[in-house]
Amino acid sequence: MEKYTLDTIPALRHRLSMPLPGRAAQEKMIGHVLPIPRVAPDHAKLSAVLCLLFPWQGVLKVILMKRMDDHTAHAGQVSFPGGRYEEGDADLCCTALREAWEEIGVNPASVDILGALTPIYIPVSNFNVFPYVGFLNEKPEYALSHSEVSYTMEVPLDELWHPDRKTRRDVVSPAIKKVIPNVNAYLLDDGTVIWGATAMILSELETIMSGQ
Repeated sequence: MEKYTLDTIPALRHRLSMPLPGRAAQEKMIGHVLPIPRVAPDHAKLSAVLCLLFPWQGVLKVILMKRMDDHTAHAGQVSFPGGRYEEGDADLCCTALREAWEEIGVNPASVDILGALTPIYIPVSNFNVFPYVGFLNEKPEYALSHSEVSYTMEVPLDELWHPDRKTRRDVVSPAIKKVIPNVNAYLLDDGTVIWGATAMILSELETIMSGQ
């Protein structure tokens, strides 16, 4: 099993500047709630998320968060910090940084943007999501927006991407209010299930970092 440490960061930055594995890597963890078109429709809403990595006790961790049960399309799900593009944002990377500041209190000035992953369209919420990978030199101090975020999770990449973590689970989609059977997911020790767009983004990052 590969070990992901601080030494991995320069190689990751370089790899993110090259052509991405894209849809093929994302589909390893696709959820099949609704069919995902190859091209986002013109009426899709622009949004961005921030996949934040930081070193802790010799390994790299990724920051995820549990959304509040607020009756929105992605209520209660595990996600990255992120949200909808706003007119004041200089670009979508700024959207991701702003949302991370607003949702979990990570100062944009402390984030080193390593690069971007492949955008992914989410039919149930009509968002075209642009993922960015960021690096923090140390564990952040959080200031959560309790109207949006229930809590944060810091998951070692070694643990997250262990083959035993990949599973299939029946999940409930808040957007369509029914059980979706046999969905690809990552399963953590505490029973947390990571699926949907978040799992697909993590799958592309895993493909890149593992050299698959």
